[in-house]
Amino acid sequence: MAGAGYLLWLGWSVLRQPAVPTAAAEYADVCQVRVMLKGAGISGLNPKALLLYFALFPQFIDSADGWPVTAQTGLLSLLHLTACAVVYLAVGVLARRVLKTRPSAARVVTRISGAMVIAIGAFLLVERLVSRGTRRPPPNTDPKETVLGGRPLALA
Repeated sequence: MAGAGYLLWLGWSVLRQPAVPTAAAEYADVCQVRVMLKGAGISGLNPKALLLYFALFPQFIDSADGWPVTAQTGLLSLLHLTACAVVYLAVGVLARRVLKTRPSAARVVTRISGAMVIAIGAFLLVERLVSRGTRRPPPNTDPKETVLGGRPLALA
């Protein structure tokens, strides 16, 4: 429930103060390397990537193959890193180009993003509250009885 509340607060914050595109001169004093390292650090500390590696990569690694498992894992990781870098770079360049020339589009995108975060938070909150009210008692664990048609049957 705390996560849903955080999403609601985050979405409301975005709607309340939407981002406004600013001139590039304002960011002239910001070191581009620092920005890149900050982004890499945030992305590198994201646990979803680690979960992806644990959930998806073992399906594509064959220990009976001639390649060592570490080399296969490294190659898959490098492939994933390259694909993510290309996608993030393309999205960043295109978003900067489009949103810088169209400030109204930037405001619309920000408002839609805030509304979507609020919708996701509300959905998670409602789902959690509804699931609390519909909890079922644990199933019968006695192996001598089974339920068929709502009537318990004794097994001999």
